Amino acid sequence: MSSLEPIFEAIKTSAFRIHEAITNEDTDYSAQSNQSGDVQLKLDITSDLIIAEEFSKLPVIKEIASEEKEETEVLNPDGELLIAYDPLDGSSLIDVNLSVGSIFGIYNGEWSAQKMVAAVYIVYGPRLEMVTAYHNNVRHYIFRHGRFKEMEQIKLKEKGKLNAPGSTQNCWSSKHKSLIESLFDEGYRLRYSGGMVPDLHQILLKGGGLFSYPATSDRPDGKLRKLFEVFPFAFIYEVAGGEAIDGDGKRLLELPCSNPHESAPCYFGSKYEIAKVKDVCCS
Repeated sequence: MSSLEPIFEAIKTSAFRIHEAITNEDTDYSAQSNQSGDVQLKLDITSDLIIAEEFSKLPVIKEIASEEKEETEVLNPDGELLIAYDPLDGSSLIDVNLSVGSIFGIYNGEWSAQKMVAAVYIVYGPRLEMVTAYHNNVRHYIFRHGRFKEMEQIKLKEKGKLNAPGSTQNCWSSKHKSLIESLFDEGYRLRYSGGMVPDLHQILLKGGGLFSYPATSDRPDGKLRKLFEVFPFAFIYEVAGGEAIDGDGKRLLELPCSNPHESAPCYFGSKYEIAKVKDVCCS
């Protein structure tokens, strides 16, 4: 924990600075694209620079990887920890004033899901919020009166009520379509904003449900990146008492990763929903 505390403080500082940038700076697109081919907002670039600047102050961080950078970057050769982050997840939602976020995966010594020691995400919405997962606890914080105040610990129920199905529907497989239809037939409520952070955050705070971004005909390997998005949320959901698997029913935190921008189909949810995914999609 002693080595993680300054990292959490750096993330808090970054979050406050990014929140200020979202509030006060323009939402125009830049002339650049990231490694995934997405055209970057100026705020994507600003957020990336803010986080890299804050992390560069910490000797414990050896290397960083950003969703906005092609290659990893060594900060301190003698450091211990590696951090992969998506500086502004869902940034295309900013111009319509929907919630967005930042995602952080903290790895010990190598870029491997098995070496993850903590995960954090920030929500920039009506309130500035932070969720951390480490030491077998998922903790929820809200920014009030100039500081992040710890609220409740988060635990998922065995079964939820929310369904957040991502990707383009006409590219879904027949099995995935059957899964989504069966959940709605059971009375699940549609909650999908197009932002990974706000949708997974809602499922966590509301007690459970399913978030899915499957393999599709246009993206057979999924869209979401393992190091920056998939592994951190898999870690958070498992610590919260849920599960996280790929389209073959494999535990996401057991998947290899050979490239910083490698993606994977993914399902995050309570135990009931993940069991249903395995039964419908993986049989």
